[in-house]
Amino acid sequence: MAHWTASDIPSQRGRTAVVTGTGGLGFQDALALARAGANVVIAGRNPTKGAAAVDLIRQSVPDAKVVFGALDLASLDSIEAFAERLRSSHDRLDLLINNAAVMAPPKRLATADGFEMQFGTNYLGHFALTARLLPLLRQGNQPRVVSLSSVAARSGAINFDDLQARHGYRPMPVYGQSKLACLMFALELQRRSDAGGWGIQSIPAHPGVSRTDLLPNGAGAWSAAGIARRYMWFLFQPAAQGALPTLFAATSPQARGGAYYGPDKLAETRGYPVLARIPPQALDKNVAAKLWLESEALTGAVFPTSDGRRSVKPLDVIQPSRA
Repeated sequence: MAHWTASDIPSQRGRTAVVTGTGGLGFQDALALARAGANVVIAGRNPTKGAAAVDLIRQSVPDAKVVFGALDLASLDSIEAFAERLRSSHDRLDLLINNAAVMAPPKRLATADGFEMQFGTNYLGHFALTARLLPLLRQGNQPRVVSLSSVAARSGAINFDDLQARHGYRPMPVYGQSKLACLMFALELQRRSDAGGWGIQSIPAHPGVSRTDLLPNGAGAWSAAGIARRYMWFLFQPAAQGALPTLFAATSPQARGGAYYGPDKLAETRGYPVLARIPPQALDKNVAAKLWLESEALTGAVFPTSDGRRSVKPLDVIQPSRA
C-alpha cells in the first residue's frame, strides 16, 4: 500500500459508480474513476455545477463515460426520485461513494424534511440513498459502498437526546456527530451485509485535511475557518491527494470491508492511504444498532431485516415535518 496513488487504480471498465458531490473530493473521485474506465454518475443538487464538472472530466478524459444526476441529499423526495431514475436506467450498481457534505454553517439550518442540515445531509441523506440503491448494489459485480468520515469524528458523540441540535447548536460538534454517524453507519452496514448475505463491501474512509470549498461554503468565506482555508492554504493538502483514501477503498483489491482508510502522515491529516485509527466510540455496536433503527424511523428508508438486529427499540421521537 506504500504511496498508493490514482495510477494504481485497476481498470474499472464495465463498472458503474455513483459519486455524490460535484466539486472538491467528489470531482476528483469521479475524474479518477472515469480515467480508469468506469461509467460514472456524478450526483449533486446544482445542475450548473454538475454540467461544469462533467465538461471538465470530458476535457481531461475525452472518452469518459460520465453523466450528471440531480440529487439533493437534504431532501428525501429528491433522494427517492434519483434512486427511481437510476433503478429505471440501470440493472445494477457496482460502487456508491457517499461523499457530499455540509460543514459547520454558523447558524442552525434545516433540510426540507426538518432535519438539522449537517446531520440530515451528511448522514441521514446518505443513509437513505444507500437504502434506496441497495437492490441495485446487491446485483452489482463485487459491489462496494464507500462512506466518507472525517478526522472530526474523533471528537464526535451521538447525542440521542438531541440528534437534530434543536436545544443547542454548535457547528463543529454537530459536524463531528454527523461524521461519526457516517463512520458508524459504514461499519454497521458491513456487519449487516455479512449477516444478511448481501455481498456488499462497506468501507469508510476519510481525506485528512484537504483543500476543498467545504469550509468556505459552510462556515462562510470570512469565518475564521474560511480565512484560514484561503490564506493558510499550505496547511491543506490538494483535493486530489485527499481523495486517495476514498479511491483506495473504492477500487483496490487490498481494501477490506469494515476497514477504515485515511492518510498516513501528521496524525492522519495528509499523505497516502493506510489503515486509519477507528475512534473507540465508533466501535460501540449497541449505539450503532440504535442509531440505525432511529435513522430508519426518521427517513422511512428501511433495510432488509434478515439479520435479526431489530431488538433495540427506537427512541420515541417526533418525525420532522416534511416541508
